[in-house]
Amino acid sequence: MSALSRLSAVLLPVLLAGILAAQPAWSQNANESAHGNSLLYALAWKQTSAEYRALYHQGFNIARLHVENALAQRRVGSKPLAVITDVDDTILHVLSYWGYLVNSNKDFFEDPVWDEWIAQDLVTAAPGALEFLKFCADSNVDVFYVTSRDQGDPTLEIAMSNLRSIGAPQVNEQHVTALRESSNKEIRQDEIMQTHEVVVMLGDNLNDFRRKYYIRGDVDGRIAAMEEDSHLFGIEYILFPNPTDGHWLAAIFGESEPPATDANREILRAAAARSAWQGPSQP
Repeated sequence: MSALSRLSAVLLPVLLAGILAAQPAWSQNANESAHGNSLLYALAWKQTSAEYRALYHQGFNIARLHVENALAQRRVGSKPLAVITDVDDTILHVLSYWGYLVNSNKDFFEDPVWDEWIAQDLVTAAPGALEFLKFCADSNVDVFYVTSRDQGDPTLEIAMSNLRSIGAPQVNEQHVTALRESSNKEIRQDEIMQTHEVVVMLGDNLNDFRRKYYIRGDVDGRIAAMEEDSHLFGIEYILFPNPTDGHWLAAIFGESEPPATDANREILRAAAARSAWQGPSQP
Protein backbone atom coordinates (compact mmCIF):
# COMPACT_ATOMS: atom_id res chain seq x y z
CA MET A 1 0.00 0.00 0.00
CA SER A 2 1.39 3.42 -0.96
CA ALA A 3 1.91 6.17 1.59
CA LEU A 4 -1.02 8.07 0.06
CA SER A 5 -3.32 5.06 0.38
CA ARG A 6 -2.29 4.52 3.98
CA LEU A 7 -2.97 8.20 4.75
CA SER A 8 -6.40 7.98 3.09
CA ALA A 9 -7.29 4.89 5.09
CA VAL A 10 -6.52 6.76 8.28
CA LEU A 11 -8.11 10.10 7.38
CA LEU A 12 -11.31 8.93 5.66
CA PRO A 13 -13.07 7.61 8.80
CA VAL A 14 -12.05 10.78 10.65
CA LEU A 15 -13.48 12.97 7.89
CA LEU A 16 -16.73 11.00 7.76
CA ALA A 17 -17.14 11.26 11.50
CA GLY A 18 -16.59 14.98 11.27
CA ILE A 19 -19.20 15.36 8.53
CA LEU A 20 -21.80 13.41 10.50
CA ALA A 21 -21.06 15.37 13.64
CA ALA A 22 -21.43 18.61 11.71
CA GLN A 23 -24.99 17.77 10.54
CA PRO A 24 -27.52 20.20 12.00
CA ALA A 25 -29.17 18.89 15.14
CA TRP A 26 -32.62 19.47 13.65
CA SER A 27 -31.75 17.20 10.72
CA GLN A 28 -30.71 14.34 12.96
CA ASN A 29 -33.72 14.79 15.22
CA ALA A 30 -36.05 14.98 12.24
CA ASN A 31 -34.77 11.67 10.89
CA GLU A 32 -35.11 10.00 14.28
CA SER A 33 -38.60 11.45 14.80
CA ALA A 34 -39.76 10.40 11.33
CA HIS A 35 -38.93 6.77 12.14
CA GLY A 36 -40.32 6.84 15.68
CA ASN A 37 -43.30 9.20 15.45
CA SER A 38 -45.93 7.83 17.78
CA LEU A 39 -48.73 9.39 15.72
CA LEU A 40 -48.11 7.42 12.53
CA TYR A 41 -50.30 4.34 13.01
CA ALA A 42 -53.21 6.30 14.47
CA LEU A 43 -53.07 8.97 11.76
CA ALA A 44 -52.58 6.56 8.90
CA TRP A 45 -55.79 4.91 10.11
CA LYS A 46 -57.68 8.20 10.39
CA GLN A 47 -56.44 9.44 7.03
CA THR A 48 -57.00 6.29 4.95
CA SER A 49 -59.21 3.63 6.49
CA ALA A 50 -62.73 2.91 5.35
CA GLU A 51 -63.36 1.60 8.86
CA TYR A 52 -62.80 5.04 10.39
CA ARG A 53 -65.37 6.58 8.09
CA ALA A 54 -67.79 3.67 8.56
CA LEU A 55 -67.81 4.24 12.32
CA TYR A 56 -69.00 7.81 11.72
CA HIS A 57 -71.79 6.67 9.42
CA GLN A 58 -72.72 4.07 12.01
CA GLY A 59 -72.83 6.65 14.80
CA PHE A 60 -74.96 9.11 12.87
CA ASN A 61 -77.28 6.32 11.66
CA ILE A 62 -77.87 5.27 15.27
CA ALA A 63 -78.42 8.88 16.32
CA ARG A 64 -80.97 9.35 13.54
CA LEU A 65 -82.90 6.25 14.62
CA HIS A 66 -83.22 7.70 18.12
CA VAL A 67 -84.35 11.08 16.79
CA GLU A 68 -86.91 9.44 14.50
CA ASN A 69 -88.22 7.42 17.44
CA ALA A 70 -88.46 10.55 19.62
CA LEU A 71 -90.33 12.40 16.87
CA ALA A 72 -92.80 9.53 16.53
CA GLN A 73 -93.49 9.49 20.28
CA ARG A 74 -93.62 13.22 20.82
CA ARG A 75 -96.71 14.55 22.58
CA VAL A 76 -98.44 17.90 22.25
CA GLY A 77 -97.09 20.38 24.80
CA SER A 78 -93.86 18.49 25.47
CA LYS A 79 -90.47 20.19 25.44
CA PRO A 80 -88.88 20.75 22.03
CA LEU A 81 -86.47 18.03 20.97
CA ALA A 82 -82.73 18.63 20.83
CA VAL A 83 -79.40 17.01 20.08
CA ILE A 84 -76.20 18.15 21.79
CA THR A 85 -72.98 17.60 19.87
CA ASP A 86 -69.29 18.22 20.27
CA VAL A 87 -67.58 19.87 17.30
CA ASP A 88 -63.97 18.77 16.60
CA ASP A 89 -63.58 15.11 15.61
CA THR A 90 -67.35 14.69 15.94
CA ILE A 91 -68.98 17.03 13.42
CA LEU A 92 -65.75 18.40 11.99
CA HIS A 93 -62.67 16.53 10.84
CA VAL A 94 -59.30 18.20 11.29
CA LEU A 95 -57.09 15.79 9.38
CA SER A 96 -54.89 18.28 7.56
CA TYR A 97 -53.77 19.73 10.92
CA TRP A 98 -52.48 16.32 11.97
CA GLY A 99 -50.97 15.77 8.52
CA TYR A 100 -48.99 18.97 8.97
CA LEU A 101 -47.67 17.77 12.34
CA VAL A 102 -46.50 14.49 10.83
CA ASN A 103 -44.83 16.24 7.89
CA SER A 104 -43.12 18.53 10.39
CA ASN A 105 -41.91 15.49 12.41
CA LYS A 106 -43.97 16.50 15.42
CA ASP A 107 -45.43 13.74 17.55
CA PHE A 108 -47.53 15.64 20.12
CA PHE A 109 -50.37 18.17 19.82
CA GLU A 110 -49.16 21.78 19.47
CA ASP A 111 -51.47 24.60 20.52
CA PRO A 112 -49.81 27.46 18.55
CA VAL A 113 -50.04 25.44 15.33
CA TRP A 114 -53.64 24.49 16.11
CA ASP A 115 -54.67 28.09 16.76
CA GLU A 116 -53.27 29.21 13.40
CA TRP A 117 -54.70 26.23 11.52
CA ILE A 118 -58.23 26.33 12.96
CA ALA A 119 -58.70 29.99 11.99
CA GLN A 120 -58.23 29.13 8.29
CA ASP A 121 -61.43 27.06 7.90
CA LEU A 122 -59.56 24.00 6.66
CA VAL A 123 -61.92 21.64 8.47
CA THR A 124 -64.05 19.09 6.64
CA ALA A 125 -67.39 17.50 7.51
CA ALA A 126 -67.23 14.14 9.26
CA PRO A 127 -68.80 11.36 7.15
CA GLY A 128 -72.56 11.37 7.66
CA ALA A 129 -72.53 14.51 9.80
CA LEU A 130 -74.24 16.92 7.41
CA GLU A 131 -76.96 14.46 6.48
CA PHE A 132 -77.79 13.94 10.15
CA LEU A 133 -77.64 17.63 11.08
CA LYS A 134 -79.85 18.65 8.17
CA PHE A 135 -82.33 15.90 9.01
CA CYS A 136 -82.56 17.31 12.55
CA ALA A 137 -83.01 20.87 11.33
CA ASP A 138 -85.65 19.84 8.77
CA SER A 139 -87.48 17.97 11.54
CA ASN A 140 -87.50 21.02 13.86
CA VAL A 141 -85.04 19.39 16.22
CA ASP A 142 -82.60 21.88 17.74
CA VAL A 143 -78.91 21.11 17.35
CA PHE A 144 -76.69 22.57 20.06
CA TYR A 145 -72.97 22.63 19.33
CA VAL A 146 -70.82 22.70 22.48
CA THR A 147 -67.06 22.90 22.02
CA SER A 148 -64.07 23.55 24.25
CA ARG A 149 -61.61 25.88 22.52
CA ASP A 150 -59.55 28.98 23.21
CA GLN A 151 -58.28 31.18 20.42
CA GLY A 152 -58.83 34.33 22.42
CA ASP A 153 -61.65 36.78 21.76
CA PRO A 154 -62.45 35.38 18.26
CA THR A 155 -62.99 31.85 19.62
CA LEU A 156 -66.77 31.75 19.16
CA GLU A 157 -66.66 33.40 15.74
CA ILE A 158 -63.97 30.98 14.54
CA ALA A 159 -66.05 28.02 15.73
CA MET A 160 -69.14 29.32 13.94
CA SER A 161 -67.12 30.05 10.81
CA ASN A 162 -65.81 26.47 10.82
CA LEU A 163 -69.36 25.09 11.10
CA ARG A 164 -70.69 27.40 8.41
CA SER A 165 -67.84 26.40 6.09
CA ILE A 166 -69.22 22.85 5.92
CA GLY A 167 -72.84 24.00 5.63
CA ALA A 168 -73.96 23.01 9.15
CA PRO A 169 -77.45 24.31 10.06
CA GLN A 170 -78.53 26.39 13.07
CA VAL A 171 -75.14 28.05 13.46
CA ASN A 172 -75.75 31.09 15.65
CA GLU A 173 -74.97 32.27 19.16
CA GLN A 174 -78.07 30.56 20.53
CA HIS A 175 -76.95 27.16 19.29
CA VAL A 176 -73.14 27.36 19.46
CA THR A 177 -71.24 27.45 22.76
CA ALA A 178 -67.45 27.79 22.89
CA LEU A 179 -65.97 27.19 26.33
CA ARG A 180 -62.67 29.01 26.72
CA GLU A 181 -61.94 28.71 30.43
CA SER A 182 -62.95 25.11 31.02
CA SER A 183 -63.57 21.83 29.24
CA ASN A 184 -66.54 21.14 31.54
CA LYS A 185 -69.52 20.94 29.19
CA GLU A 186 -71.93 19.67 31.82
CA ILE A 187 -73.09 23.14 32.92
CA ARG A 188 -74.18 24.10 29.40
CA GLN A 189 -75.69 20.66 28.81
CA ASP A 190 -77.80 20.98 31.95
CA GLU A 191 -79.03 24.41 30.81
CA ILE A 192 -80.19 22.91 27.53
CA MET A 193 -81.91 20.05 29.36
CA GLN A 194 -83.96 22.59 31.31
CA THR A 195 -85.66 23.82 28.14
CA HIS A 196 -85.39 20.83 25.77
CA GLU A 197 -85.79 17.09 25.70
CA VAL A 198 -82.31 15.98 24.69
CA VAL A 199 -82.55 12.86 22.55
CA VAL A 200 -78.84 12.06 22.22
CA MET A 201 -75.44 13.59 22.86
CA LEU A 202 -72.59 13.10 20.40
CA GLY A 203 -68.84 13.27 20.99
CA ASP A 204 -65.43 11.71 20.48
CA ASN A 205 -64.47 12.06 24.13
CA LEU A 206 -66.26 10.73 27.21
CA ASN A 207 -65.97 14.21 28.71
CA ASP A 208 -68.26 15.39 25.89
CA PHE A 209 -71.08 13.58 27.73
CA ARG A 210 -70.56 14.14 31.45
CA ARG A 211 -67.75 15.54 33.58
CA LYS A 212 -67.47 12.39 35.71
CA TYR A 213 -65.25 10.80 33.05
CA TYR A 214 -62.53 13.46 33.25
CA ILE A 215 -60.24 11.70 35.72
CA ARG A 216 -56.64 12.88 35.55
CA GLY A 217 -53.88 10.38 36.04
CA ASP A 218 -56.16 7.39 36.63
CA VAL A 219 -56.65 5.09 33.66
CA ASP A 220 -58.46 2.40 35.64
CA GLY A 221 -60.73 4.92 37.38
CA ARG A 222 -61.80 6.38 34.05
CA ILE A 223 -62.53 2.95 32.63
CA ALA A 224 -64.55 2.05 35.74
CA ALA A 225 -66.60 5.26 35.44
CA MET A 226 -67.39 4.37 31.84
CA GLU A 227 -68.37 0.80 32.71
CA GLU A 228 -70.90 2.11 35.23
CA ASP A 229 -72.69 3.75 32.29
CA SER A 230 -72.09 1.08 29.66
CA HIS A 231 -75.85 0.78 29.07
CA LEU A 232 -75.99 4.41 27.86
CA PHE A 233 -73.59 4.07 24.91
CA GLY A 234 -75.45 3.84 21.63
CA ILE A 235 -78.61 4.91 23.47
CA GLU A 236 -78.07 8.35 25.04
CA TYR A 237 -74.40 8.76 24.16
CA ILE A 238 -73.06 8.33 20.61
CA LEU A 239 -69.27 8.01 20.69
CA PHE A 240 -66.95 8.50 17.71
CA PRO A 241 -63.35 7.21 17.43
CA ASN A 242 -60.36 9.43 18.14
CA PRO A 243 -56.98 7.77 18.81
CA THR A 244 -54.91 10.96 18.54
CA ASP A 245 -56.16 13.33 21.24
CA GLY A 246 -58.71 13.73 23.99
CA HIS A 247 -59.07 13.35 27.72
CA TRP A 248 -57.92 9.74 27.61
CA LEU A 249 -54.47 11.37 27.49
CA ALA A 250 -55.13 13.13 30.80
CA ALA A 251 -55.61 9.71 32.39
CA ILE A 252 -52.13 8.72 31.16
CA PHE A 253 -50.17 11.96 31.55
CA GLY A 254 -52.20 13.99 34.03
CA GLU A 255 -52.90 16.59 31.33
CA SER A 256 -54.69 16.48 27.98
CA GLU A 257 -51.98 18.17 25.94
CA PRO A 258 -48.63 16.95 27.31
CA PRO A 259 -45.45 18.56 25.99
CA ALA A 260 -43.29 16.74 23.47
CA THR A 261 -40.52 15.48 25.76
CA ASP A 262 -38.53 12.26 25.89
CA ALA A 263 -39.99 11.56 29.33
CA ASN A 264 -43.52 11.77 27.92
CA ARG A 265 -42.57 9.54 25.01
CA GLU A 266 -41.48 6.92 27.53
CA ILE A 267 -44.77 7.32 29.41
CA LEU A 268 -46.66 6.81 26.15
CA ARG A 269 -44.58 3.76 25.32
CA ALA A 270 -45.31 2.27 28.74
CA ALA A 271 -49.04 2.90 28.24
CA ALA A 272 -48.92 1.17 24.85
CA ALA A 273 -47.25 -1.86 26.47
CA ARG A 274 -49.50 -1.87 29.54
CA SER A 275 -50.48 -5.42 28.74
CA ALA A 276 -47.59 -7.16 27.03
CA TRP A 277 -46.51 -10.72 26.30
CA GLN A 278 -43.03 -11.42 27.57
CA GLY A 279 -41.99 -13.07 24.32
CA PRO A 280 -41.08 -16.62 23.32
CA SER A 281 -39.28 -18.73 25.90
CA GLN A 282 -35.58 -19.11 25.35
CA PRO A 283 -34.23 -22.58 24.46
